[in-house]
Parts: sequence; structure tokens; C-alpha cells
Amino acid sequence: MTPSSSQEPVAGQLRSFATGRQYELQRGDAAAVVTELAAGLRSFSRGGVLLTETYGDDQIPPGGAGITLAPWANRVEDGAWQLDGRKQQLDITEVSRNNASHGLLRNTGYALVDESPHSVTLEATIFPQHGYPFLARHTVRYELTAGLGLAVRQTLTNHSAAPAPFVIGAHPYLRLGDTPVEDLVLTVKADTRLLADERLIPRSAAPVEGDTDFRDGRHIGDLSVDVALTGLAFDGGRARHVLSAPGAGSVSLWQDEACGYVHVFVSTVYPGRSRALAVEPMTGPANAFNSGDGLRWLAAGESFSMQWGIDYDPATEA
Repeated sequence: MTPSSSQEPVAGQLRSFATGRQYELQRGDAAAVVTELAAGLRSFSRGGVLLTETYGDDQIPPGGAGITLAPWANRVEDGAWQLDGRKQQLDITEVSRNNASHGLLRNTGYALVDESPHSVTLEATIFPQHGYPFLARHTVRYELTAGLGLAVRQTLTNHSAAPAPFVIGAHPYLRLGDTPVEDLVLTVKADTRLLADERLIPRSAAPVEGDTDFRDGRHIGDLSVDVALTGLAFDGGRARHVLSAPGAGSVSLWQDEACGYVHVFVSTVYPGRSRALAVEPMTGPANAFNSGDGLRWLAAGESFSMQWGIDYDPATEA
């Protein structure tokens, strides 16, 4: 691993990183860059083939690209929820929809816990605050595996005296080298979609259909979708979502059984890309603090972990 500070000398000048210290992992032909900010995945590649979207040194992650999410993923409606009959009010961080979005650590620098040439572990503290009166620690470990895939473990630990509610997740964007996203096929073995309103708050669930049915593979093309899926098909303890193209192989994101939801989002505003595809593993959906769907509670002193990762198969064709 080659860690660097938020500034490092390059040709007599300081190279700055808006996302803080950069941790460069290497194993065989696999390479990844993990950031101090939000314990984010800035890039993952195999043999020089980019498998996630990336961004410039002077940018914060566009569209939340690669960030990790705690103590909730996605949104809390109006930033409000009830704890023991008392209203809790979180800061509104998605002003256009009046929601609290993507947890409390997306603008936080994570501290280094452990490192090796092909792994890094980072952690950050969630301090008690208005809207979330709990003390918790989020630990994120990235590892390039012996099989040259990327494996990620996210752990939340409750240091409070009372049980704490949570949903955790991550926000990676997948790509397959230089193949335009619109030319790719996405396969997600999920039976159920969440029906959301105009503020992207789920109101009900229904079987997947049409543009939300990825079970047999769906060509991205001009697809416009921003949907949470569940009822995932787990095989050997993992659900796997595959992005592929004839002649270009495939990249897949897997998630373990602790992580029962995945959010699929096609963006048309990602910098430098006509389309970008977020495939987001989550332990619960948007507004879980109010709906209770996928919501878990950590007892005092208890920890919870979820795992996900990314693999590349240059030989597989759609």
C-alpha cells in the first residue's frame, strides 16, 4: 500500500486531494484507491480496466460515488423519526426533497486503524447529536483478495447505554472499462421493488416488472431508474448483481445475507459520463427509521457487520 496525505509533492508542487488521505492498494493486477473522506472507494481496477467510476483530485465524490453510509443509508423523510414517543429531528441534507440523506459520516474523515500492501481498515465515530442521540463507531475494511477481487466489511458498534437503530450501506458506481454504460446489460436477481413517491420515499412494495425487472438481464440503454429492490436470490450466502457486455466480460457486485436490499440508480449527470450506474448494497431501504423495514437495533456494546465486494471476469460474455 502507498498511503499519502491530503497533500503530497509532485514535480516540486503540492498535489491536493479533496477527499483527504489516499490509500492505494495493490495485489497482482488488482488496484484500488480508498479515501479518508467517508471511507470511500475512489477506484477499483483490474489490469488497468476501471470497474468503478472515479473522479478528480479536486472533487468530492460526485453523486456520493463510492462513499460508505452510516447510521442510515438513503433517506429519512423530513429528517424526522420517533424514539420512545419523542420526535427526533435530523439535519436536512437533501434540501430539494426535504430529507436527511446518506447518514452522518459522508463529510467525515476516517482514521487509519490498520494497513497492509493489499488492505486498509478505517474508522470514524458518530457522536450523539440532535436527531441521533447515540455514540457509535463505524469501521470499514477494504481488502484485495487472493482471487484479485475487492472485499469490503462494514461494522457498526454501539457505545451507548441504550439500543441504537441503524441501516448501513455503500454507494459504489460500477463500470466495465471504457464500454459506455448504456451498452451494458444489468442482471439483478430480485423479486420485489419498493414503490416510492416523488421524494423517493418508499410507500409500498410490489413484484418487479418492466424497467425494474433485471432478473433475466436488462439492457441499460436510455433506462431511467432509481429504485430499491429486495427479495434477493442468495447463493452460498451471497447475492450477485452482474454488469456485462459481449466481448467485454463482466463486473459483479456481491452482498451477504446481512444485506437484504440493493438500490439501482442510473444517473445522467455524472461528470464526464453520458450515464453512470450506482448499485448500492444496503441493510435496509430509504426511510427505515420510520417504516421499520430492514431496521435493526444494536444493544449497548453490540456490533453488527455486513460484507460486500466487487469481482471481475474478463472471459464472461453476456
